[in-house]
Amino acid sequence: MQTDTVINIVIEALEDLKARDIKILDVHAISSITDTMVIATGNSSRHVASLARNVDIKIKENGLRPLGDEGLDAGEWALIDLGDVIVHVMQAETREFYQLEKLWGELGSKHLTPIA
Repeated sequence: MQTDTVINIVIEALEDLKARDIKILDVHAISSITDTMVIATGNSSRHVASLARNVDIKIKENGLRPLGDEGLDAGEWALIDLGDVIVHVMQAETREFYQLEKLWGELGSKHLTPIA
């Protein structure tokens, strides 16, 4: 499946459950792990877990299988590895602490696309 299609499925799944501050980072030029990172914020540990699970469900409904996931039960930071796309869903405090957008931007991410 095309990366753009996977990103659209992820964004729709996040928006369905009201994720906040969704951003897409194009890291293909600086990462051998993935081409794109999607970062979103949840309001609480329960919300983060629900958002991540919804992404997992929608991806599977479209015939894909995640390569792995972490933190789905903890709810502070959940990660879903979809190969060319890695999804990070975090609580606001965790996102502020780790500042992935800043980190990857400093490493040379070509663009950071905010989702309205």
